[in-house]
Amino acid sequence: MGRIVTSVTVTSCKDYEKSFRCDALVDTGATFLVLPAAWKDRLGDLNVMRTVQLETATQEIVSGEVCGPVVIQLEGFDPINSEVLFLEMTPTDGVYDPLVGYLVLEQSLAAVDMVRHQLMHAKTADLKTVRRNDNEA
Repeated sequence: MGRIVTSVTVTSCKDYEKSFRCDALVDTGATFLVLPAAWKDRLGDLNVMRTVQLETATQEIVSGEVCGPVVIQLEGFDPINSEVLFLEMTPTDGVYDPLVGYLVLEQSLAAVDMVRHQLMHAKTADLKTVRRNDNEA
């Protein structure tokens, strides 16, 4: 299985001069754009929308801050208004591994091409609802 990494630009909606670009791993198991807490000051004074509890792949429970509003732009896709999740991370050899989660992918109309290991443009946004079985409560 290959890794899909994309270039992401994040800009504060409060101060458009507060912006940075990074490379991030596409992770469809993640929800938000996940950034290291050490980068939070790069975007200035963001609003902390809420604090969330998260379960990592190692089943550890950690706390993160969902902050915004920000503009997120995946390279080659239209920018979106959204939020970011700041999480305490330990860099490997001084390098952090930000994640692009499924909310950002869906808002950007980006689909994951697992054959070519890249993002591609989705033709339409999915507005279908999941049908519940009448026997479900």
